[in-house]
Amino acid sequence: MQTEVVRKAYREAAAADGTGRPKTPPVLDSLEEAGLKPAFVSDLLTKTLYAYGAQTGHALSERTCLPFMLLDEELLALQQRRLLEVRGTEGHGRRSYVFDLTGEGRTRAREVMEGNAYVGPAPVPSDTYQWWIARQSVRTDPIPREKIHEGLSHLVLDEKFIDRLGPGLNSGKSVFLYGHPGNGKTEIAFSIAGIMGSSIYIPHAVEIEGQIIKIYDPYIHHAVDEDELEEAPSEIDRTLLRDAPLHDARFVRIRRPAVIVGGELTLEELDLQPSGSTGVFVAPPQMKANGGVFVIDDFGRQQVRPRDLLNRWMIPLDRGTDYLGLPTGHKLEVPFDCLIFFATNLNPADLVEEAFLRRIRYKIFMPNPTREQFAEIFRRICAKRKIEFRESAVELVYSEFYEKFGIAPRSCHPGDILADVVDHARYLGTEAELSDELVMDACLAYFVDMPKLDEMEYSDITQGGSP
Repeated sequence: MQTEVVRKAYREAAAADGTGRPKTPPVLDSLEEAGLKPAFVSDLLTKTLYAYGAQTGHALSERTCLPFMLLDEELLALQQRRLLEVRGTEGHGRRSYVFDLTGEGRTRAREVMEGNAYVGPAPVPSDTYQWWIARQSVRTDPIPREKIHEGLSHLVLDEKFIDRLGPGLNSGKSVFLYGHPGNGKTEIAFSIAGIMGSSIYIPHAVEIEGQIIKIYDPYIHHAVDEDELEEAPSEIDRTLLRDAPLHDARFVRIRRPAVIVGGELTLEELDLQPSGSTGVFVAPPQMKANGGVFVIDDFGRQQVRPRDLLNRWMIPLDRGTDYLGLPTGHKLEVPFDCLIFFATNLNPADLVEEAFLRRIRYKIFMPNPTREQFAEIFRRICAKRKIEFRESAVELVYSEFYEKFGIAPRSCHPGDILADVVDHARYLGTEAELSDELVMDACLAYFVDMPKLDEMEYSDITQGGSP
């Protein structure tokens, strides 16, 4: 549990902010306020020096994400125990001293590494992590209709479809997007994270019941550059930030995350994964998605049965809490605060029974594009590729392929066809354009594997230059 010292520091930060909720994780003035024991910080410093070699005080501060003034007392204690020594200096003050382990210090570091080999930013206590997840919840603020429509304006979607989607987004719970492949279900899910707007803070790592869990993943979490913020510091302020950072450096400010898992997903991957270091784990995808969107793509095609996968989500969906398994069999309780999307091209009724579907609050069908929508998608992609749009290209695709062979239009077709047009033009050494010849060649290459075309002889398809 958080100590009263931690609670007091956060209450004071909230009062200073005037909203009752601090906008940023406050910089704390003591290890006790940070929820860290001196022995833990001492071991972390020892392991850091063992892993990286001699470091200045400033470098140790950056690697552990703790203010130097909180580290200096532990550095002095390590010096007194003859585990650490000063090898030189790169400036004025102890912050510029170059610290290194002694022989005895290296022996101590190896002993510590055997029990817990974590090296990196100091972890945040479990309660502090839960506190921030709750205050940045996907359910905290409603998303206005206008904002949702604007956030999806880069996609060609029917207004009625967006209005069916909107309440699901505001529920902050679960949405089942189903329909034929290639119509943008996954793209919609990813766009939602941007619609949610405000950036959030997540810790590099969290400590839960003695276990360290790495959360921040630079391949998933997109850190917000200070220059992108309205409150971006001036050049003068940037110099001062070395001694007075804007927020607790153990946290990273990121855009609301969008995490996707596909057909490769197994139940084991939804639990804590050892990082290869003793006593250190990597957060599963749903924990990395806290504060954002979690997309289960191709639902029903995973290596685990849909029923078993939904069984796994029953408690998190109902209670907003997840329980992660350790290799020992012990379970850790963590927040589950993300909008979860199940995207599938299969019939939901064929995947799971009614009792399970009831727990997925919103079931929304993603239709094929109308002809007008198809043409608009074609037009937008042409503009991006700087290719002159011709309505005749849409007419050719519909008359020679969709209508003649019963092929259903998909939202992905215009982009795929145009990519093939560019490839054909490059091969021929000509400019990419929507000429009948190039569009026909692209469509023949693209649609040739369609079932109704498979039934025809290749000579029949190519005879006369058209199917």
